[in-house]
Amino acid sequence: MDSIQIQIPSLTENIRIIESFIDNAKDQFDLNDDIYGNIMIAVTESVNNAIVHGNQREKTKNVDLRLSIEDNAIKFRVSDEGNGFDHHNLPDPTSPDNLDKPGGRGIFLMKHLCDEVTFLDEGKIVELTFYLS
Repeated sequence: MDSIQIQIPSLTENIRIIESFIDNAKDQFDLNDDIYGNIMIAVTESVNNAIVHGNQREKTKNVDLRLSIEDNAIKFRVSDEGNGFDHHNLPDPTSPDNLDKPGGRGIFLMKHLCDEVTFLDEGKIVELTFYLS
């Protein structure tokens, strides 16, 4: 199994490092534009959540991103050093009460762009899986 890993301090400007990482993966694994677009949005959203919500923007805490290829799928694993969260009881961003709220759409988006989204270690780790069909 091929695996590549990167670690960034929890600063939102480091999202551009993640974008470069994904660009390199696109070239290295010859990803098509559709899957590449979904990966770019879902993974940067996940890393941003880890920086802002998980690590509370504490630059002494890191976010790890690992990419692996297995069984015709590309998998991204994002982990932070935060306290985790209850991913079973998230507000529905499509309910009328929440439509005007600025946040709360990230995980909803990730679930629509990925083939699988798995939360581990009480929400401190999220795995995003994309099938390469």
